[in-house]
Amino acid sequence: MGVKGRTRSVLVSVGTFINEVVSFIIFSVLDLLDFTLCFVFKVLDFFMEAEWKPCYCNSAKEAIKSSGKILFSEQGESKIVCLSSSNNKLHLEDISDTLYTRSSLVSEISRSTVKELKKLKVEGTMIRSHTRVKNGTTRSTFTVNSTIVEMLQGKIGKQQSHPIPRWSDCDCETCNSWSYSCKDSLYVKVGGSKGNACEDVLFIHGFISSSAFWTETVFPNFSDNAKSKYRLIAIDLLGFGRSPKPTDSLYTLREHIEMIERVLDQYKVKSFHVVAHSLGSILALAMAVRHPGAIKSLTLLAPPYFPVPKGEQATQYVMRRVAPRRVWPIISFGASLACWYEHISRTACLLVSRNHRLWDFLIKFVTRNR
Repeated sequence: MGVKGRTRSVLVSVGTFINEVVSFIIFSVLDLLDFTLCFVFKVLDFFMEAEWKPCYCNSAKEAIKSSGKILFSEQGESKIVCLSSSNNKLHLEDISDTLYTRSSLVSEISRSTVKELKKLKVEGTMIRSHTRVKNGTTRSTFTVNSTIVEMLQGKIGKQQSHPIPRWSDCDCETCNSWSYSCKDSLYVKVGGSKGNACEDVLFIHGFISSSAFWTETVFPNFSDNAKSKYRLIAIDLLGFGRSPKPTDSLYTLREHIEMIERVLDQYKVKSFHVVAHSLGSILALAMAVRHPGAIKSLTLLAPPYFPVPKGEQATQYVMRRVAPRRVWPIISFGASLACWYEHISRTACLLVSRNHRLWDFLIKFVTRNR
C-alpha cells in the first residue's frame, strides 16, 4: 500500500505539472487571440455602425468616457460602483470588480509596463477618506476631482442609443420580439389556476436559461390538484429568452429586481411563493430581503455558494474558483473561455447564436426532425 500510495502521489504530481504547463501555453495564446479579436471587433463595429464600441476588457476609465453611465472606484477597496439615472433618480450600486478586472498575460504585461507611470498619477477617480467627528462616530467624505465634474456635466440622461439588433446579433423575430412589443417588461409564461382564490408561485430560472426551464420540464408534471390551487408564473430574466436585452444595461441586481417587481404589479401579486434555480437563487434572496412580508416560502435549487477565505477579495477569488484557467477538467476549460475571454465568446456567439436558424435546420435534417 505504501508503494502504491507513493506511486499514485507521483503520478498526480506529474499530471498536475503537465496540466499547469499546457494550461499556461494555451491560455497565453488565448490571451493574445482575445486581444487581437478586441481590435478586430472594434474595427468591424466602426465600419458596420460608424461608432467605436466600448468593451469590458478596457479600463473602467475608458468606459466612463464612452458610455452614458459613470463608473468610479474606491481607492483601497478594488470596488467599482455605477452611478446611473433611472426615473430621474440617481442610483449608487455595486458592480462586480471582475467586470473590468480580469487578469491575463497581455493585461499583466501592460500593467507592469505602466506601473511606474501610474505611481506619478496618484489622484484617483474618487478618494474616500474617513474623518472622526467630535461624538466619536465615523463619516465618509468624498473628494471629486475636476475630471469627474466634467464627466458629470451633460453625461447623465444622454446615453447613446445603439441599433437593435446590432450587426453581430441575430435579427430573427424570436430573438428581437421584445424590441417592438415589450421593451419595459419581462416575458412571462403563466400556467396553473386562473381563479382569484389561488396562490401565486414565481419561478426564476438560472444562468444561460429561460422560463422554458420550468414550463417545458416542471409545469407539465404538476398534478391537476396543484394546477388548480396555484397560479404558476415563470419569467425570462432581463437579457434572457424573450425578455428585453438593453445595450445600455449592466444587468445589476437592482435592475433585475425592479423588472421582476413590474411583473408582480402587472399580475397584481400581493403574496407569493418563490422557486429559483442557480443565478435565480441570488435574485430570490434579494426579493426576500426586499419583500419579507410578501413571500410565503422560498425554494432554492443549486444556489451558487462559495466560502471565501478571510483576507481574500471575494469576487476575484470566486472567479478563479469557477474559471481556474485550466485545460483539464474540460468543464473548467469551457468556463474559463466564457468568463475570461469576452471577444472569443463574442466570436462563438457570432458563429453559433447569430446563425441558430441554420444550426436548427441542420440538426433537424441530420436527425430527421427527431
